[in-house]
This record gives sequence, structure tokens and C-alpha cells, in this order.
Amino acid sequence: MTALACGERDRRAIYPGSFDPITNGHVDIITRGLKIFDRILIAVLENPVKEPLFTVAERMAMIGEIFSGEPRVEVMSFQGLLVDFARNHDARVVIRGLRAVSDFEYEFQMALMNHKLNPDLETFFMMPSVRYTFLSSNMVKEVHRLGGCIRDLVPPIVESNLDEKKRRAERSIS
Repeated sequence: MTALACGERDRRAIYPGSFDPITNGHVDIITRGLKIFDRILIAVLENPVKEPLFTVAERMAMIGEIFSGEPRVEVMSFQGLLVDFARNHDARVVIRGLRAVSDFEYEFQMALMNHKLNPDLETFFMMPSVRYTFLSSNMVKEVHRLGGCIRDLVPPIVESNLDEKKRRAERSIS
């Protein structure tokens, strides 16, 4: 990364999500996003309404390990409005992945609402690589729960943590 000229802002983007768990599709978007942006803030959503498999701390730790060699990636958690998080971290771009046309309507509405709340905030839509267009965190959890192989779908740390969660659940049942 080159030094910024006097008064020039770095091109930072926020990639928000629940990441429960992070998949290779998410990693693909982040890795490709680093070719466009100077920094990416991965914003892990704390959503008290949802019952995630992994705690926020566990999700942040996995993401932190995956990107431990990339100083331009920072992992944070947030709750509340994304526009407030963006303003507090001096970011003007939100990255969102679009897997299918069905994602577009929801993401488009969110982008418009975020822009209404903060006209300086833009949404940057990225399509995942073709091999990940079908992939979702929920699908990964379901395939793993039913004993399917997820090796090509998630980073090794995620597979390991899913295995451990499954072992603990099986022990608590017996």
C-alpha cells in the first residue's frame, strides 16, 4: 500500500454480516475487495433477536485467525445501525455480496435505507466467484449437522470449530 498524499483519505470499506460462520464465499469477497479498497473493516453483527451457533467473540476470533496475515483487514463487532458504525469509523462504502437475484431486492432496499440515513454512504455490490454462488452460512451449518463434507466450503478453522460444537452437543445429549 502506498502512502496517502496530504489530505487524502484511505479507501476503507465495511463488510458487515453475522458470519455465523464465515464461509469461503465471504473470504472470497474480502480477498477480492482488498484489490479495490485500502482497508476492509469486517463488522460482525451482534443481533440479540437471532440465536447464532457461534458467539460474537468466537466469530471474531475465527475471522481474525483467517486474516491474521493481512494487516489491511480489521475485525470488529457492532450493534445498532450500520450507518452509525460507518460514521464512527470514517467509512463511506459498504460491501455487500449478491449470490442470486433473490438477494438483490433485500440488499437494494437496505442500500437505499442506508443512503437515506447517510447520503455519504455508498453500497458496493460484489458477486462471489461462481464456485460460491450457492453458499450460505445456514447451508454450511445444515450440511455439517447432517454429516456432509464442508471442507471446500469453509476455512479449516471454521470446520474445526463446527466439529467441536457438534461433539459438545452430542456429549450433552448422551
